Amino acid sequence: MGIEALLNYPGPWLSWISPIIGALLMPLISRLGHRVRDYAAVAFALSSVIFAASMLPYLFTGKYPGELTLTTWIDFPGHPLKVGLLVDPLSIIISNVVAFIAFLIVVYSVGYMHGDPHMARYWFFFLFFIGNMLLLVLSNNLLQLLIGWEGVGLCSYGLIGYYYRDEKERWLGGPPPTKMYPPSHAGMKAFVVTGIGDVFLLAAIFIIFHYAGTLNFEELIERAPEWLSAISATPGLLSLTAICFLGGPIGKSAQFPLHEWLPEAMAGPTSVSALIHAATMVKAGVYLVARMSPVFYLGGWVYHLDEALVYFTAIALVGAFTTFLAASQAMVALELKKVLAYSTISQIGYMMLGLGVSGLSKGAYVAGLTSGVFHLVSHALFKAALFLCAGSVIHAVESIYMSDMGGLKRYMPITHSLMLIATLSLAGIPPLSGFWSKDSVFLACLTAGTPLSLALLAVAGISAAMTFFYSIRYMSMTFYGHESEHLRNLMRGVHHHEEKTTGHEGSFNEHRRRHGGDEKPGSEHLNAGEHDPPFHEEHGVRHIHEVSGVMWVPYAILVVMVVAVGLLGLVGLFNPKLSPEVFIEHQLEEMLHHMGLEVHPAEVWATTKLTAAMISAVMLLLGGVTGWIFYLARRIDPWALVSSSPPLRGLHTFLWNRWYMNPTYYAVFVDGLLGFKERLYRGLERTVFDRISPTVAGAFKALGGAMFGVLEIGVVEGGLNRGVPNAVTALYHRVKRLQTGILNYNILYIGITFFLLTLMILLSSGGL
Repeated sequence: MGIEALLNYPGPWLSWISPIIGALLMPLISRLGHRVRDYAAVAFALSSVIFAASMLPYLFTGKYPGELTLTTWIDFPGHPLKVGLLVDPLSIIISNVVAFIAFLIVVYSVGYMHGDPHMARYWFFFLFFIGNMLLLVLSNNLLQLLIGWEGVGLCSYGLIGYYYRDEKERWLGGPPPTKMYPPSHAGMKAFVVTGIGDVFLLAAIFIIFHYAGTLNFEELIERAPEWLSAISATPGLLSLTAICFLGGPIGKSAQFPLHEWLPEAMAGPTSVSALIHAATMVKAGVYLVARMSPVFYLGGWVYHLDEALVYFTAIALVGAFTTFLAASQAMVALELKKVLAYSTISQIGYMMLGLGVSGLSKGAYVAGLTSGVFHLVSHALFKAALFLCAGSVIHAVESIYMSDMGGLKRYMPITHSLMLIATLSLAGIPPLSGFWSKDSVFLACLTAGTPLSLALLAVAGISAAMTFFYSIRYMSMTFYGHESEHLRNLMRGVHHHEEKTTGHEGSFNEHRRRHGGDEKPGSEHLNAGEHDPPFHEEHGVRHIHEVSGVMWVPYAILVVMVVAVGLLGLVGLFNPKLSPEVFIEHQLEEMLHHMGLEVHPAEVWATTKLTAAMISAVMLLLGGVTGWIFYLARRIDPWALVSSSPPLRGLHTFLWNRWYMNPTYYAVFVDGLLGFKERLYRGLERTVFDRISPTVAGAFKALGGAMFGVLEIGVVEGGLNRGVPNAVTALYHRVKRLQTGILNYNILYIGITFFLLTLMILLSSGGL
């Protein structure tokens, strides 16, 4: 198509090019003043929204461009790789979610980060992040996608470690003596852990290219019969390729076992947390799994290659387990943003579960694919709102710990109301968007109908109950009850710097503080922008109040959309055409049909839908009643119950320590490698090398002396430097005797020489 692809369809190209240009220009724009800089950042983000939105009409007309190629990038023999985009329903939906939510977070950042002295760096990474994420989503081949993929990882390193100077008030974790981590460490951890998954992804891409001869998504599907059959000729290779390919999405989307980077990613500004955990980086893995799923669906259900189904089985198992794992950790976490981080890990597990069960039976493919994409969109809306609300709360109370909050409902009514609605959507309360999207995952499991999908449904159901429980917990500890001692001291203008005394399992007093009991003064911990604070200060007394409109309006818009999607889901019960789930399902069916996949969705009976809804209701009742007893009605003191039972206290310690996975990873891969390095140094360097070094040095010194005496003195100095001149001088003295100066002798010499030359010529020419 060439340049016509850019001229005829500028929206898809400019949607990702525009923010990248903005990022590159940001150092120059910053010289014009902070207002121009901030407005320019908003303008570039808005342009990305406008260009992405220009693709939306394709969804309603059904005539989307498909593949748009610009020019040949790498000319592989017979298989040129072109710079191109793939504009289809999947990329259109997700690119619009990314651009719109990122724009709202940019607006929020104007207020949240106001006064920060390093905003040029912040806007550079932020806009570059948006551009690379959109490039990732819109790319038509795996290699170009990988550029956006790594660009997102690089920007996440810069944004998570934004406070790289590691001031003590920026550390997170704890409270002491529980280990805390500086922002620079958190950024490096995210970069390294996600990079591990990327290595596996790259290996899978090499294998695919070796057999398929292309990395273009549409060509991979067109040539699937040849290359899938070729790769399956080697037993186990297709399974290995599938698992390696999933390594990248598992790392980027923080799924077990590469999930431990995400809780520490809270070290960045809360606006960064909203960007990474809501609409962008962690969704990249979900998108890639969905994008490649048609290839493995063809392999498993059309070409009957059983190894191809490993792709779906593996991600379904990982997703279900991660959902349960992260939800259990969120039930005991003390940091507000960390609870939301665990929630993100858990909710992405639901998306992976939906995508995984799509391949467990032939008729469940469309339902599973739809559930994964639908929950991605729904989660992006309410989770972005939750992080932005959390940022406002942390901004106000100057602490990341929920035990330093409490009673904020009366001071921040707008934030409370909006965060409550977003939380109810997270918990899956009808008719909000989270209910319909989570219910679609349950429905996909039932539609698959295999023993494995039903077992995974049970795990997902239990996780849903835990989700409602920890949702009630963090809302209660943040907004309800009495103000914490920290909050009262803050409003009185009293600052306490004593360290908290909670051990890794938590002391009695600290857990009393968590659940509304008498508390001791806590240390201040500010992990948000401290500029333009949401409180008045008069005579040393602070009056906490609602944040400014530039901060709460963005998450209000997100909450309105959460409600709107939920109401459309409710209306969809009577008019399916208005249901967001049905809309996404129709779009994905059109995409699959365009790819040449003939899918035959299984008929979903009303009883199946009712069963999924009943499972949701029962789990919500279980988690809601438990949360109400412990945290809303406060009928039972949670820590009194835990401390009175050794098994419960042991369980709490287990969960508090993150199932001991994080300490184990550090013990093996960090401390273990450092310890191995130290042992290697002591055992090999000092014991072996340090001891043999003098011997080896002495031997070489002796050898050098011998060589100097023999070669240098004897041969070079004696033989060459002095011997050759002496020989030439002696020859000269002997030859000069032949020169007598007598003419007769000279003529005789000439005659002899002439005779010898003549004789040599005759001999060489064969004349004699």
